[in-house]
Amino acid sequence: MLTKMYMSQRRSNLEIVAEILKIARKGTKKTRIVYGANMNFKMLDEYLEKLKKAGLIANSEGNGGLIKTTEKGIEYLQQFHGLQEFGIA
Repeated sequence: MLTKMYMSQRRSNLEIVAEILKIARKGTKKTRIVYGANMNFKMLDEYLEKLKKAGLIANSEGNGGLIKTTEKGIEYLQQFHGLQEFGIA
């Protein structure tokens, strides 16, 4: 059973998305995101699929398959950080 202390340390989906987008701003590979966002490849693949459908990331096929945050993804990060300032996110 999860303790209250452990549950309070878990990240929300919004925080995980923000972390992925932050790491991928300049373009990166999956391995860097896995280590930087402290997640596994299976979990990352699920998030990347959703982020790609939402238009928040794009894959650069010609650049070795780099994952890069789109302009829409940058807007998400700005909104997320704004909410954090108010203590909402």
